[in-house]
Amino acid sequence: MIDTVKAEVDMLERHLHVLEMVRENEPIGIVKMSNESDHARHEIRYSLRKLEEANLINPTKQGAVSTDQTPSFIENLDEQLDKMQARIAAMRPGE
Repeated sequence: MIDTVKAEVDMLERHLHVLEMVRENEPIGIVKMSNESDHARHEIRYSLRKLEEANLINPTKQGAVSTDQTPSFIENLDEQLDKMQARIAAMRPGE
């Protein structure tokens, strides 16, 4: 059960890293992102697809670019992560 959660956290971390690469280098393509990170092309492609589904990036012929929804997502990210961290802490036995 914990392994599944760990895998999801790892994937979220990759999605956020890909989003960060897009924001810092837009437009940027899959090959460049893969070459500049430890992620395989298929992992980058999957993360880009998920980010596009969340309306955080748009694909272009030149590469991925962020959307106007990206800044508010980033702005609220710390708060969302803090809430998740509190929920996880509350799961500890004896807490």
